[in-house]
Amino acid sequence: MPKKIVLAYSGGLDTSVILKWLQEKYQCPVVTFTADLGQGEELSPVRGKAESLGVKEVFIEDLREDFVKNYVFPMFRANAIYEGTYFLGTAIARPLIAKRQIEIARQVGADSVAHGATGKGNDQVRFELGYYANNSKIKVISPWREWELNSRNQLIDFAEKHQIPIAKDKRGESPFSTDANLLHTSSEGKILEDPWEEAPEYVYSRTKSIKDSKDTHDEIVISFDKGDAVAINKIKLKPHELLAKLNNYGCEHGIGREDIVENRFVGMKSRGIYETPGGTILAKAHRAIESITLDRGEAHIKDEIMPKYAETIYNGLWFSSEREAMQELIDSTQKKVTGDVKIKLIKGNVIVVGRRSPYSKYNLSLVSFDEAGDYEQKDAEGFIKITSLRLKK
Repeated sequence: MPKKIVLAYSGGLDTSVILKWLQEKYQCPVVTFTADLGQGEELSPVRGKAESLGVKEVFIEDLREDFVKNYVFPMFRANAIYEGTYFLGTAIARPLIAKRQIEIARQVGADSVAHGATGKGNDQVRFELGYYANNSKIKVISPWREWELNSRNQLIDFAEKHQIPIAKDKRGESPFSTDANLLHTSSEGKILEDPWEEAPEYVYSRTKSIKDSKDTHDEIVISFDKGDAVAINKIKLKPHELLAKLNNYGCEHGIGREDIVENRFVGMKSRGIYETPGGTILAKAHRAIESITLDRGEAHIKDEIMPKYAETIYNGLWFSSEREAMQELIDSTQKKVTGDVKIKLIKGNVIVVGRRSPYSKYNLSLVSFDEAGDYEQKDAEGFIKITSLRLKK
């Protein structure tokens, strides 16, 4: 039996029910931990809610800078996108939460941790692999795999029985579930489960529709230093401030909406609506600065390992040796990925219109039709003939 538990707590219906359930089942102190990753919600009521449920130790921590600097930015150096469309907004947040949760467990003398992820999703894997990577002996409790509350109505009945506050819009069947942080917002379930049915406009919370977006374009310059964005329009910003600023631009221009059917790690397909406004802009800009600063071999090997890198994060293996090995290779290519990218934003479009770098490998005299440069055009004939040998056979 656990002696003390640290629960990853959002303050919502599910984790509030989990909190009470843990107290009743295990009859031991439960500590709550809430991470502010830029989800945009007011977190101050979370403390009062936890305390009203008998929690003596409540941790609410602002991890926005750590999240973007040490998790989002390393991932964006790799241009990581899962299955061609998903920027891994939820997946990249879980290792940070898990790591900090283990640190708090060590700090308060807890021998167990718990989370609110369901038994059908990816997050249970991500949380628990993160826990074990940071403390191999920790006890993990996953209520959704253990209890008998198998429906929303049963959760609400439990909450009412124990006088757990329920927001009015949580009564009955919720229309869909969401997860948000500075990188993205994802929505899935209920009205979104049929992949043929278009998602209603009210699902979107981070981006304006194309119809309602700005009619005039914005032109911005994003500056990079060693693969990371450091400034917008020459104004230096902290990582989380920069991403928040790009989110504002993306929102106004209707940038970053994706309707995805993805392959979950646990073996099923799921349909989700994702909004990644700032991340979509940042990804386009990073590829643009790489286009003039990376050698062809570097660029291509990065593209070859990117799907594996993205899948590794998606599957909850951020702390694995293979992710760290891939990260070392990726980071070694970023030493001269420094310079500026000029971008126009308009009606859902991110349009690269300029790029420059003190380390640019772009040779104007070599590619120009107006200059001979060091390139002898006749040399191409032998190159083509050698390349064609296997085709002729």
